[in-house]
Amino acid sequence: MTAPLNLGTVALLTAAPLLWAGNAIVGRLIYELISPFTLNFIRWAAACVLLLPIAWRVLKKDGPLWPHWKSYAMLGFLGIGCYNSLLYLSLKTSSPLNVTLVGASMPIWMLGLGRLFWGTAINGRQILGALLSICGVVLVLTRGDIEVLRHLQLVPGDLFMLLATLIWSLYTWLLTKAPGPQEFKSDWAQFLFAQVLFGVLWSGLFTATEASLGAFHLVLGWPLITALVFITIGPAILAYRFWGAGVRRSSPAVGGFFANLIPLFTAILSVLVLGQAPQLYHAGAFVLIVGGILVASRR
Repeated sequence: MTAPLNLGTVALLTAAPLLWAGNAIVGRLIYELISPFTLNFIRWAAACVLLLPIAWRVLKKDGPLWPHWKSYAMLGFLGIGCYNSLLYLSLKTSSPLNVTLVGASMPIWMLGLGRLFWGTAINGRQILGALLSICGVVLVLTRGDIEVLRHLQLVPGDLFMLLATLIWSLYTWLLTKAPGPQEFKSDWAQFLFAQVLFGVLWSGLFTATEASLGAFHLVLGWPLITALVFITIGPAILAYRFWGAGVRRSSPAVGGFFANLIPLFTAILSVLVLGQAPQLYHAGAFVLIVGGILVASRR
């Protein structure tokens, strides 16, 4: 049984997908300026520097992190090192349509992993909510024309995104099981900084591998610097803070449904950027996705 949603929890779980939608758009705009693993490393290294002044106590020898460092090293590996790297990598070889459709399976993986590893019950409302939410994603991505799905072709990027979706689902569940004193986990800056510390190390390792394979490239300039500032402060620090707080207030399964707001927000932001008028299918997708959230989260 999931906890009832209040306005604060809804706001947290909505703000994170909105920021991540912006991350997807920016990532597509700058993929020719920087290689994917390098982008992820620089993003989180900058986030680490920004968090240091307010979360430095994590580094103390007698701090609450070190008795549980293996757990936070795993969170950093999954949620910061792997997920973001695979997301940026998938955008190099796959279309945004394919990537987002694969990501729309997240509610199913959230429910499945919860059942498999933590014995969380799955009820009919959650299944119905997942179906409604996925239908909303399909509607917005096909622009109301189901024939678009007939022309989809699987490429390596789709497999990267599938792996990324599984990793994020596991990360979200482990986030709610993270060990340590409640005071430490309630301090969002320290809790995130503990993950970022290890995530930066993993990302650095991935970037070194990328460079050794000759896939590194970097074109410095104001477009790239501006993009890095945005994805560091917004989709990295703020979105992860909102997501962690929202999931702890509700549940990973509920969070999985809110994740399907990402493609809807991506489509809306794309419309705003391109100056095009909203379409009827945007409203239909919004009704289906939000309907899925409401159905799944009801007691």
